[in-house]
Amino acid sequence: MAQRILIVDDEESIVMLLKYNIDQAGYETDVAYTGPEALEKASATTYDMIVLDVMLPGMDGMEVCKQLRQNQVETPILMLTAKDDEFDKVLGLELGADDYLTKPFSPREVVARIKAILRRMVREPMGQESRFIEIADLIIYPEQYEATIKGNSLLFTPKEFELLHYLAQNIGRVLSRDQLLSAVWNYDFVGDTRIVDVHVSHLREKIEPDTKKPVYIKTIRGLGYKMEEPK
Repeated sequence: MAQRILIVDDEESIVMLLKYNIDQAGYETDVAYTGPEALEKASATTYDMIVLDVMLPGMDGMEVCKQLRQNQVETPILMLTAKDDEFDKVLGLELGADDYLTKPFSPREVVARIKAILRRMVREPMGQESRFIEIADLIIYPEQYEATIKGNSLLFTPKEFELLHYLAQNIGRVLSRDQLLSAVWNYDFVGDTRIVDVHVSHLREKIEPDTKKPVYIKTIRGLGYKMEEPK
């Protein structure tokens, strides 16, 4: 069954351009032209991914993203914007978006980003033995994109989980922000290392007993971050 993608933009020409290219890449597409319509569809229907413009009538894309995450809809979101503004970029990622493209963009680039995100979301069939990483009370199941802390399930966006998994794979190693950007985002966010800080902050809110005194993800001043086994 083809993966389903919701395209959200108020410009019909952009919607049709994206729809044509995404359909040609083998996906099924649905469309929405306003923020409220996007929120309603994404809440009521299961999609594999959402391509979401920031500037929308009725409710902007940032608010749509925020409300979806608050409602525990963890569908991957690729945000589109006409603004080449670092603040907007970081804010979108803070609200739970997984990736970001600035207009004008090529449809091929959009399709490439979609493929990259969905490729990382592929899970092994149910019933196969599951490998896991155990660090104190934290257990990470890479194939399922799932983790638990003291037996309680945790909810992550895809990028949050990938960052957690990479840190856990490199437990005890100090990783620079640039290393994390390269490993988790797979391309350069030149000058945007705050994106890493934002995602680390989100992880700490979910796994740390006290975010002010983290025991799993330590900040190594002037260098980056390190995952540790709590003492």
